[in-house]
Amino acid sequence: MKEVRYFFDADMKGELPEEEARHAVKVLRLTSGDTIFLMDGNGCYYEAEITTATGHRCFYKVIEKQPQSPAWSGHLHLAMAPTKMMDRVEWFAEKATEIGFDELTFLNCTNSERRVIKCERINKILISGMKQSHKAWKPVLNEMTDFKSFVKSPRCGQKFICHCYADEDVAENGSYTRPYLLDILKKGEPATVLIGPEGDFSIEEVKMALANGYQSVSLGKSRLRTETAALVAVHCMQIKNQN
Repeated sequence: MKEVRYFFDADMKGELPEEEARHAVKVLRLTSGDTIFLMDGNGCYYEAEITTATGHRCFYKVIEKQPQSPAWSGHLHLAMAPTKMMDRVEWFAEKATEIGFDELTFLNCTNSERRVIKCERINKILISGMKQSHKAWKPVLNEMTDFKSFVKSPRCGQKFICHCYADEDVAENGSYTRPYLLDILKKGEPATVLIGPEGDFSIEEVKMALANGYQSVSLGKSRLRTETAALVAVHCMQIKNQN
């Protein structure tokens, strides 16, 4: 059986984007008449036929549009402080896309070790993960956002913050205990989960989040690195919301 080849084209105007075209023509040696499948990142596959393949350009005509059904319900949003080492951020972006989520925001926090993110590189990794795992939707990628601005912005659905502080350090009445994220997620509802930097959120940031409607949650008894915690959170949201 011939391998199915997937390419990403958000515009669907009959010509593959430059990087995708280069891969099709120079690496895979595809030529006129070959069949390819396209993803628009917005819920549709397309069966297409290459009409012209030359140099670094590849033109196609759509044979059939194939709308896809969502594999999960709700809108799954992960907001994390990026790690100092970019390879860990990139690893998370790839694996989270393979699992499945809807939106990624990077947070600039008090204890952040990295305060600048090149979104172009991360976006390419999201596209690669989407093609590898045959996802019909590409996660939305946002520019780095100040923590205060993020938590004060209105958001629909459930809102959670993961941290390692003792309950009495952050809860005003000193009696609140953190439930496990997986236990209190509600299927079908939008969910936003905050993951802090290696040094954790500051106590002031946690209290600010709680004051703005976020709930403290636990990801389990193990102490996790930032990118691992972020991936666990995505997996929890995905498991609870699978269709």
